[in-house]
Amino acid sequence: MANQSDIDASSGKHLAGKYSIVGVGETTYTRGGGRTTRAMATTAIANAMADAGLTADDVDGMLSYSGGDSTPSTFVAGDLGIRLNFYMDVFGGGSSTEALIGIAMGVIEAGMCKTVAIFRSMNGYSQVRIGGTGARSAAPVKGDEIHNRAYGWQSAGQMFAPSFMRHMYDYGTTPEQVAMVKVVHSEHASNNPKAYYKKRFTVDEVLSSRIICKPLHLLDCCVETDNGTCIIVTTTERARDLAKRPAIIQSVVGRCSKPRIDMHYQHGPISTVAGHYAKNILFPNAGLGPEDIDVTAAYDAFTFTSMLQLEDYGFCKKGEGGQYVSSGITRLGGKRPNNTSGGHLCEGYTHGMNMVIENVRQLRAEIDDSCPIGPDGKRQHTYDYREGGCRQVKDVEVTCNMGWANPGTGSAMIMVKG
Repeated sequence: MANQSDIDASSGKHLAGKYSIVGVGETTYTRGGGRTTRAMATTAIANAMADAGLTADDVDGMLSYSGGDSTPSTFVAGDLGIRLNFYMDVFGGGSSTEALIGIAMGVIEAGMCKTVAIFRSMNGYSQVRIGGTGARSAAPVKGDEIHNRAYGWQSAGQMFAPSFMRHMYDYGTTPEQVAMVKVVHSEHASNNPKAYYKKRFTVDEVLSSRIICKPLHLLDCCVETDNGTCIIVTTTERARDLAKRPAIIQSVVGRCSKPRIDMHYQHGPISTVAGHYAKNILFPNAGLGPEDIDVTAAYDAFTFTSMLQLEDYGFCKKGEGGQYVSSGITRLGGKRPNNTSGGHLCEGYTHGMNMVIENVRQLRAEIDDSCPIGPDGKRQHTYDYREGGCRQVKDVEVTCNMGWANPGTGSAMIMVKG
């Protein structure tokens, strides 16, 4: 019988390069925009279809996910004039984006449909807030919460904090090192016209912001926004005939988990996250390694989540995450820029969708920064990363996205330039 590592090393190689992301779309990242999730979803999908050069007749599959605050695919499809051969609405958070891309590939491979629109629409600031504040904080305690609430684990930050603290204890990781994640992502966001927060922050500003729950300061936490986002997946063969250069999917991992995700603390080091397992699928199936990646997007619900993922996916040795994120490697102009849009910490919180959208645009060399538009209608990137300048990475060939729901669950994807 094959063991798990044998399966991990070979199961998805035959799909490498067969599927692509052909369209991306989004709404603005706002707070209190006054729009329903249904309206934002239709806008984001329409923008993605226009980006790909597709009509309603070309899309016959739809996937969505929600945290209790979205709109069913069938409603949105009807608003857009799309008739579906396959649809599914999934409950999930930060490990959903890449997982649903994998499902889209699977249902197309099975002949159930031809082109799939994946969307996430959320009023994450004005309606259902993730931190457990407002009406949600008065909800009755039931199920697993009977255990969690006893330890004060109401919000994501409270639940993840023990993993962050343990990493600091075991490896000497400092708040100053991890604050550099916010600093770097804010630098990137300052060159992103659509980022909600464009201010460049310093380490001192991060550390002097108020404590939310130890070791998290306010500026270690992501920005809550209202937005809709969409990604369209089809075969690479079909992609060749569409409007934009495809972002070709080399490998995908969906919702890989540690042995226990309800209480991952009961198995293995608590500062080890699901990427430790996911990398054994991600890189072998792509035929690549961490050293081959040009741009990363590590889920930054918090500064610490980016650091832990970059470490456990193998971009640095275990225990060296703090040094890695504070070294300058992840800056624009560095060896391997991370979250070039500003990510969740600065651009907007989308449960991972905006980071995939950003990497698609990086691979196309059409990042929407402040560089001038040339006579051909294309942006003329300067690669000058000073404030208010360029955000396009030069000569991008390979990107890696790393999704996070909690320390025990993750997802990932590698894309290459078409």
